[in-house]
Amino acid sequence: MDTIKRKRLQRAGWRVGTAREFLGLSDAEAELVEMRVALAAGLKKRRERSKLTQTALAKRLKSSQSRIAKMEAGDPTVSLDLLIRAHLTLGAKRAEIGRALTRSEVAAV
Repeated sequence: MDTIKRKRLQRAGWRVGTAREFLGLSDAEAELVEMRVALAAGLKKRRERSKLTQTALAKRLKSSQSRIAKMEAGDPTVSLDLLIRAHLTLGAKRAEIGRALTRSEVAAV
């Protein structure tokens, strides 16, 4: 969030903080959430670059379109195993997935 927006919200009485603070997450829990978000965002970008629909990817994974939508949204009911398998199905290499997980920002694999 940019500084101007943060200050405007604070002047209006809002308290601004991180998701970690709001949810009371431990360092390990926060890292896991960030990894899931990076994988989810990267999956969507990789799928779109491959010019595949969610339905087409679902067929490749023997899954459903709604499951792919949940994967791309970072839904916590989706296993990390399935997220990684989806990346591999779309041609990602281990090193690309590793780089995505080590970036401090949401990564595009």
